[in-house]
Amino acid sequence: MLTPLLGLQTALAALTATYIFSWWRGAASAAPVSGGAAEALDRGAPSAVQLITGAVTNFFDTLGIGSFAPTTAVFKFLKMVPDRLMPGTLNVGHTLPAIAQAFIYTLVIEVDPLTLILMIAAAVAGSWIGAGIVAGWPKRYIQIGMGLALLVAGALFAWSNLGGGATDVGTLGLQGTRLALGMVGNFVLGALMSLGIGLYAPCMILVGLLGMNASAAFPIMMGSCAFLMPIGSTRFVLKQAYSLKPALGLTLGGIPAVLVAAFIVKSMDVTTMKWLVVVVVVIAAAMMLRSAAKNE
Repeated sequence: MLTPLLGLQTALAALTATYIFSWWRGAASAAPVSGGAAEALDRGAPSAVQLITGAVTNFFDTLGIGSFAPTTAVFKFLKMVPDRLMPGTLNVGHTLPAIAQAFIYTLVIEVDPLTLILMIAAAVAGSWIGAGIVAGWPKRYIQIGMGLALLVAGALFAWSNLGGGATDVGTLGLQGTRLALGMVGNFVLGALMSLGIGLYAPCMILVGLLGMNASAAFPIMMGSCAFLMPIGSTRFVLKQAYSLKPALGLTLGGIPAVLVAAFIVKSMDVTTMKWLVVVVVVIAAAMMLRSAAKNE
């Protein structure tokens, strides 16, 4: 019998296969396009640092910290990816690890299927619109947008660390006005992912404010990322607005780390790590905005 959850996972499996084929074809046979980046055509193997970055960020991502802001900080500190290509590289590289998380958490954590499907659909719609806009932005716009996005992410991390957002009590689904507000909120979060604001912390806060249980946030936020990231990432690939080798490093290092975190570690106290992320993200935001000021 086809249940809503089984239908959702079947659709995700089909989307995953389509995304892998599209990325492989784009990377293997792409020719330079107008406005495209040479880094999108560099087919060499990822470096050890790029693989380690993918492993560490996705390991802690699976435990609920989020991967976009820490990865952006690493890219900026190590000058691993040009500023203009960071949004695309983040989305393309973290897509398959996010999908792995979604398959795991939608199976093991209970949530209302209608709420899950509608909030995922809203996030996908936001991502499609956002990625189409950001992929064509010039370098300085990207720097300003990502700098501000990092500041917002840092503030959200801090609020979450101080106890804001979802709790261990609450509902497993939304109805009526709250469901509509949840869809609008996830639409905005999906669009902002194109700029490098990870969806995890904001989504956790969103579902908490709407009265949902903290556990319900995991399948919603991971399912949203799993569906919206292939959609948005495909647009970055087509416009060659990403860096291929670092993206491969995030993917190849990230998938095994997700499995280790989900099935072996399962849970750990990451409070100190969360506060470290806040500090690092704020510093990276200052560096990004400083770069934007220099480029004026």
